[in-house]
Amino acid sequence: MLKLKEIQTPIAKELDLFETRFKESMRSSVPLLNRITQYLIKQKGKQMRPMFVFLSAGLCGNINDSTYRGASLVELLHTASLVHDDVVDNANERRGFFSINALWKNKVAVLVGDFLLSKGLLLSVASNEHDLLRIVSEAVEEMSEGELLQIEKARRLDIEESVYFEIIKKKTASLIASCCACGASSAGSSPEQVNLLRTFGEKVGIAFQIKDDLFDFGTDDIGKPVGNDIKEKKMTLPLIYALKHTSTSEKRRIINLVRNHSENKEKVAEVISFVRNSGGLDYAEKKMFAYQQEAFDILATFPDNEYRTGLQQLVRFTTERNK
Repeated sequence: MLKLKEIQTPIAKELDLFETRFKESMRSSVPLLNRITQYLIKQKGKQMRPMFVFLSAGLCGNINDSTYRGASLVELLHTASLVHDDVVDNANERRGFFSINALWKNKVAVLVGDFLLSKGLLLSVASNEHDLLRIVSEAVEEMSEGELLQIEKARRLDIEESVYFEIIKKKTASLIASCCACGASSAGSSPEQVNLLRTFGEKVGIAFQIKDDLFDFGTDDIGKPVGNDIKEKKMTLPLIYALKHTSTSEKRRIINLVRNHSENKEKVAEVISFVRNSGGLDYAEKKMFAYQQEAFDILATFPDNEYRTGLQQLVRFTTERNK
């Protein structure tokens, strides 16, 4: 499998320049804010979201100043959502670093998230990037709705597959969809083409989330089953499938294990074993590859160039990554 560095080749210079501009977009006159934003910058992930923005812009026309603003806007709002998520989840770690709320407490973390949101809004308004602002604001709305829908439905621990897909479409796929739409919009594409790239990103985002679901039924670095989603009582596609294809009594028993014994390692291992033996992993993998193929079919309607190849490779990376 190709490494991300290789996939980044057509946009390597743009990503380097973007990093400088993104740091600049977070600058503040308040020393505490600067210390915290510098700390956040150190935690940068795989840069997949900016990659989707730049490759989509290249695919649809040309990368320009508007593309950089679109990538910064997505990253600012996404970073804000992560800071707020850690407060909501009471999480102490993010990407191997202490979370903002763990180091500076909840009040500071919420205010930092608000600051990043305002920076994103100001960046777009100052440059009259109203289309980009609309695209990303719609994604933030959907992400919030997805989180709340998951909280509402999670109480039952017995949801239909259609509800699961509605949740991940809003919660996860909407952000990648907005990256691709921002890239297309920044390149001056027609509304139809922007919408097509948005749909492409949505398909990729759904495949990405199903891959995450599958990880939960694998093993960690020392061979122990992971089961983090089960411990957090999250309903994933393999588990939903397994519960749908078993007896009523067994279904009740497994739901009881998830609801009341999710802290017990042996019980979590029992749930993992149940899902593995039910065909849930095979089913989820087939669904993942079906969404991947739908994404490839959309890309095939665009001219063949290095940006299309980069997007194809990035889609493969989302479904073949090992963490």
